[in-house]
Amino acid sequence: MKKFLLSTAICLASYALNAQSYDSCSDALASTTITAGTFHVGTLNGDMPPSFCDGGNGNNVTAGEWIKYIPTDDFSVTVSSDLSVNGDKDTRFHVFTGTCGSLTCVSGDDDSGTFTGSNGNSYLSRATFDVFSGQTYYIVWDNKWSNSSDFDFTLVEDESVAPEDSPITFTQSSIPATGSDRAIVDMNGDFLDDLVSISQTNININYQLSTGGFNNVNIATTAATYQPSWSLAAGDWDGNGYNDLLYGDGNGVTFMKANSTGTAFTQISGPEDVFSQRSNFVDINNDGFLDAFVCHDVAPSVSYVNDGSNNLIFENTNGLGNYATGGNYGSVWIDFDNDGDIDMFMAKCGGNEARRTNQLYRNNGNGTYTEIGASAGLADIIQTWSSAWGDFDNDGDMDVYVGSSTGYDHKLMRNNGDNTFTNVTSTANIGTAEIGHENVPGDFDNDGNLDVYSNGSILFGNGDLTFTVNNSLTIPDIGCTGDFNNDGFLDFFYGSIFTNSGNSNNWIKIATVGQTGPGYSNINGIGARVEISTDSGIQIRDVRSGEGFRFMHSLNTHFGIGTNTSINYVKVTWPSGIVDNIINPNINELLVINEGATLSLNDTLVDDLILYPNPTKSVLNLNSSQLLSDAIYTVFDLNGRRVLNSKLTNNVIDVSELSSGNYILRLMSGNSIKTQKFIKQ
Repeated sequence: MKKFLLSTAICLASYALNAQSYDSCSDALASTTITAGTFHVGTLNGDMPPSFCDGGNGNNVTAGEWIKYIPTDDFSVTVSSDLSVNGDKDTRFHVFTGTCGSLTCVSGDDDSGTFTGSNGNSYLSRATFDVFSGQTYYIVWDNKWSNSSDFDFTLVEDESVAPEDSPITFTQSSIPATGSDRAIVDMNGDFLDDLVSISQTNININYQLSTGGFNNVNIATTAATYQPSWSLAAGDWDGNGYNDLLYGDGNGVTFMKANSTGTAFTQISGPEDVFSQRSNFVDINNDGFLDAFVCHDVAPSVSYVNDGSNNLIFENTNGLGNYATGGNYGSVWIDFDNDGDIDMFMAKCGGNEARRTNQLYRNNGNGTYTEIGASAGLADIIQTWSSAWGDFDNDGDMDVYVGSSTGYDHKLMRNNGDNTFTNVTSTANIGTAEIGHENVPGDFDNDGNLDVYSNGSILFGNGDLTFTVNNSLTIPDIGCTGDFNNDGFLDFFYGSIFTNSGNSNNWIKIATVGQTGPGYSNINGIGARVEISTDSGIQIRDVRSGEGFRFMHSLNTHFGIGTNTSINYVKVTWPSGIVDNIINPNINELLVINEGATLSLNDTLVDDLILYPNPTKSVLNLNSSQLLSDAIYTVFDLNGRRVLNSKLTNNVIDVSELSSGNYILRLMSGNSIKTQKFIKQ
C-alpha cells in the first residue's frame, strides 16, 4: 500500500519530497520509479528486507519500507539520510537488485552519517555504490532501531565516476547449505577448499570434488554452547590432519575438534564469559603448537594456549589487546617488520578515544610483544572492525588498508621498512570503497598486484599503492573467499556461491604442511612467510587463520602472476625458522610444501662465519667474508627449537639470557643463508 506522506513547511524549498515508499517488493515493483532527488519515508510498517546488506543482523527487525529505483545511465549513486533535518533519527537501509523473491545485496548502511542529534552522536545512514542503466534496484529501510520512521533521504547520481569495466566478473548461483555460511577452507585434508556452514547442532560441509562440484555432507554435533555469531576460525590444533573450528560468540567460545577421520566433531566449551569479536588460530609463543586468540569486546582479549598434548588452556594474552574495557575487534597476525616472527595488529572500535585507538604489537622474538602503534603511525581512532594487510606495492614488506566501519574514511598506510608507516590515502583512490566490517586482501584478477575486498567493493591494485575501485560486481557485501572450483581464481561464499569468471592470467596456489612439536611449526604452517619470484619481481604472503572480521578464508596461499609463464622459486620461511626453497615450480596448479623437505641447518654450515669468543658467556661477535647487511639472525638449540630471533643491527649478538649449552646461529640475508655452531657457557 502506498503511504500518504505530508511535506511540512520546515523542509527546505529545494526539497522535492515525494510519496514513494511502499509496503512490499511487489508494491514497489508496480510503482513509479524514483529518480535523483529528496524523498520522505513515513511509518515503517511494510515487509522486512529478506537479508541485511549492511553487514549487521536482523535482531528486532519486524518491518521495512520499499522504494524502486531504475537508473537511466551508469552512475555512482549515493543514498543518504545524513541530513540535518533528521536530527535524532536512527536509520538503516539495504539495497538489492534482482527480482522479488530472489534479491541480491548491492549495498547498505547503518551509522555512517555525520550529522549529530541532541546526544552528540550520529545514527544516520549513507552509502555510495555503482548502478547500471536499466537495472532495477530496491532501497529498503528497516525498523531495527527505535525512532527509525518519518525521515527524509536523498539519492544523488554522479555520472563522472560511473562504474568502469572490470577485469573479472562473478556469477551467482545457489548451493545446498544448512546454517550460517562461515568458511571456505579445506576440511578433509585434500587441500581443496570446501564450503562450511554452521548451525547449533550441525556442521554442513560442501566438500569440493577433484572432478568438479561438491559432495554435501551434514555432520551432526552436540548442541553448541556458543555459536559463531561473531567469528569463525579454522586450524588443526591437535595436528591430526583435519581442521578444527573455533566459534566466537557474544558470551563465550566453543571449539569443535575433528576426529581422526574428519567425520565427526567433539565440542569443547569453557566457562569463560568472552564477548568474542575476531578470532584466530596462531602459534603465539612459537612452541610449534597452534594456540587460539579471541578479541574481547568488553575486557582484555584472551588466548587458549596449546599445552602440546592437545589441550587448549585458557590464559591471558601476554598483554595483547589488554585495554581494561576491551574495544578489541579485528586481530590479524602478520610479519610486518620482516624479521621472521609473527606480529599482530589490533583494529579497535567503540567508546572513548583510548579504547578505540588501533594497536600494533611487535614480536620481540623471545615470547614477548611490545605495543608500538603510536611510534609506527598506526594508532588511529577511525572506528575499525578489520584491516587488510598485504604488499600493495610489491616492495617486499606488508602495507595496510585500515578499513572504516562507520563515520570515517578508509586509510592506506605504506610500510617504510623501519617500523614506521606513511599515510598515502590522498593518492590511493580508495574514497568510493564501501564502508563496513569486512576487509580482506587477495589478488582477485591474478595480475600479480594485490587487491582488497572491502564490503562488496573490490579495490583492484595497480601495484603502486593506488587502486581502481569497483562497486558493481555481483559479489556479497560480506562473505568468505577461497577457490572452491580449483581454477586458481578467488571466489566468494555467502548464502550463494559467487564464481570468479577468471581470465588468461597465470597463478599458483601453495599449501603449507608443517611438522608439529618443538623445533617445528604447526601443521597448517600458520605464521609462515611465503615468497615467490618471477621475472616481474617478488611477491609475499603470510599464512593466516582469521582475516577480516567474521569469516574464515582459505588457508591455501594464492598468487596471481599475470602474463608470466614461469616462477623462479617459491620460498617458505616457517615459524620454526626452517626455510624451504622450491626452484622452478609448475604454474597454474597447487604446490604442496612440507616443512624441512628441501633444507636443513647442516646444509648451510660454513667456515667463513667466524664467531668469537666461542665459547661465550654473554655476547657473540661476528666476522664474515661476506656482507651481513639486512640480515636476520636466529639461534636454535640442538633440538632444532628457535630460542632467539631478530634483525641484525650490528655484528654483536647478546646471548646472555641463554642457558648453558650448544647452539646453532643462522644468518639470512636475501637468499644467502649461513649457519655456525657456538657454545654458551
